[in-house]
Amino acid sequence: MDVDNGNKRLYNRLGGAPSVDKSQQVCYHWRAGRCNRHPCLYRHSELPQAAGNGMALKRSQMIPSDDGNFSGSQSFSRRKPNSTNPRGDIQLSSKWGRGQGGAVGGGPGGGGFRAPQKRLDKICNYWLVGKCSYGDNCKFQHQWFVSECFTMLTQLAGHEKVISGIAFPMGSDKLYSGSKDNSVRVWDCQTGQCSAVINLGAEIGCMISEGPWVFVGIPNFVKAWNTQTNTELSLDGFSGQVYSLTVGNEMLLAGTQDGSILVWRFTAATNGFEPAASLKGHTSAVVSLVVGANRLYSGSMDNTIRVWELETLQCIQTLTEHTSVVMSVLCWDLFLLSCSLDHTIKVWVATESGKLEVTYTHQEEQGVLSLCGMHDAQGKPVLICSCNDNTVRVYDLPSFNERGKIFAKEEIRAIQIGPGGLFFTGDGTGELKVWKWSEQ
Repeated sequence: MDVDNGNKRLYNRLGGAPSVDKSQQVCYHWRAGRCNRHPCLYRHSELPQAAGNGMALKRSQMIPSDDGNFSGSQSFSRRKPNSTNPRGDIQLSSKWGRGQGGAVGGGPGGGGFRAPQKRLDKICNYWLVGKCSYGDNCKFQHQWFVSECFTMLTQLAGHEKVISGIAFPMGSDKLYSGSKDNSVRVWDCQTGQCSAVINLGAEIGCMISEGPWVFVGIPNFVKAWNTQTNTELSLDGFSGQVYSLTVGNEMLLAGTQDGSILVWRFTAATNGFEPAASLKGHTSAVVSLVVGANRLYSGSMDNTIRVWELETLQCIQTLTEHTSVVMSVLCWDLFLLSCSLDHTIKVWVATESGKLEVTYTHQEEQGVLSLCGMHDAQGKPVLICSCNDNTVRVYDLPSFNERGKIFAKEEIRAIQIGPGGLFFTGDGTGELKVWKWSEQ
């Protein structure tokens, strides 16, 4: 009995849908990566995009005549008065998050340009283990990054757990990385080889460098090495894990698990550090610290940012606009930037009264783990931020137009800049990657 075909013919005679050329339809199973029909009646490629279909993305809109500066020394300083700005007020807040038409990375947009097939914004799990059978036809990414603005130079393998800190001390040809595998690895920048492994016997919560010094936070201690004199110090008095470190005004400041910030003052006579103060106020762990314009900014798991005067070591303001853990704080030019697990990056600016207020909020689809600022090969400021979907976004400032994306096997918790357009990322599997901005 020709029941099915008879029904189809009757349906068409009654004005049903016209027949469709299956060769012009994209195979649903191919899109899902599981089509096993050979040959298949449907297309195994995406339909071509028509020109002018809105594929062009946004190009950066930079601040004219203002150089972005990630050094905390210029943060929140007021502009000099001039004929168009007689009071020296802040004039940049309207620029945040505003871009112009164009393509990411300076690529073509419009003008009859046909966009190539776009892969999904996710790395292929089969490619990671060398077993993807789709090759160039895979709809997922088969590379560690997507950008024309920077490239990956090398990968340094050795750590067995998440990398929690990266340091590049001044005047040294060595790169230092700390991990929750209880070790600090020292890498030779000329050969890319690991030249030393220092086992500290405890998880490393953070690592920074200042001048020739390398500081490492571990439970109940901060370890310090002077890479020029080979001096080694051990600073105690902490309670629990040390999660964050920064240096300012001849002081070392450390954020701890119990919410306090311990302050150590450098003494030139002994080339050492003496306890100076313990700052109280946060009710949970202090996971991020930064110094700018003679102020200390602390981000905490209590969802707040506290602002401290470095001269008096007194808290002068508490910022409560984030609704989850404040993972990272960063000073850039006149602004403070902060990120949180609440999926936002907030930009703060000082008002006439000197208090900080949010001037722009950038929304991400995932929680944001870390912020790092640097300049590209042309000297333009960029923001590097890692998210808890195992990616790193690279944005122009102040437009927040995307310049590229980095993929990882697990979350990237450590980002550090180096000389000559270099920057470094360390992920949850212990992989340390070296990146460099392209000259063009």
